[in-house]
Amino acid sequence: MRYLIVIEKSDTGYSAYSPDLLGCVATGDTREEAESSMRDAISFHIEGMREDGLEIPVPTSYSSYVEVAA
Repeated sequence: MRYLIVIEKSDTGYSAYSPDLLGCVATGDTREEAESSMRDAISFHIEGMREDGLEIPVPTSYSSYVEVAA
């Protein structure tokens, strides 16, 4: 499955989360590290959900940009 992740700059690096997987988060010193960590976190999160007999969420989030006068 393909999950949307959001990567945000923080005071100490970058953080990431997926709107479709509540509680699944990761961090990194760089955007690339945060993305890689998030990939691992999603795999671990889904594995835990399977072990607990929970239904794996189907990805439904999407992203888009809008232009506004600034």
